[in-house]
Amino acid sequence: MLNVIDEFTRECLCIRIDRKLKSADVIDVLSDLFILRGVPGHVRSNNGFEFIAKAVSEGITAVRAMTEFIKLGSPWENGYCKSFNSKLRDELLNGEIFYSLVEARIAIESWRQHFNTKRSHSSLGSRPPAPTAVPWPAALSQPTSPVTSNVADKPTMH
Repeated sequence: MLNVIDEFTRECLCIRIDRKLKSADVIDVLSDLFILRGVPGHVRSNNGFEFIAKAVSEGITAVRAMTEFIKLGSPWENGYCKSFNSKLRDELLNGEIFYSLVEARIAIESWRQHFNTKRSHSSLGSRPPAPTAVPWPAALSQPTSPVTSNVADKPTMH
């Protein structure tokens, strides 16, 4: 199972389900998402073989995004996905028996839609992520001129 989560909106953008996932599957999913949602500044992942493959890294850098890998032994760097996977397991997978991949795909996609559009998220003020998510236009994903901002370049404590 390949889960793609938007760290900012907490929206689950995709869940790819298959018996075995390879780097080609990761490239396929990311390519579709880059077309539909625009190219993000970075793609964060764990260090699984399907993510560290040269083809995946080259595909991500070819669209001017950066790859970021979770440091080994640092699961807190991937907290959004860990939390999501835990919810998926507790709310759906632990209570189901799937007799086919098609059945699993249908049930999991239904859960994903519910997660994105109905289920409240405390980090979003008890709102679901999808209604607040607005796709970033592909034309704006790579600005042509430097953008200045009043936001501090370094993290600050409040």
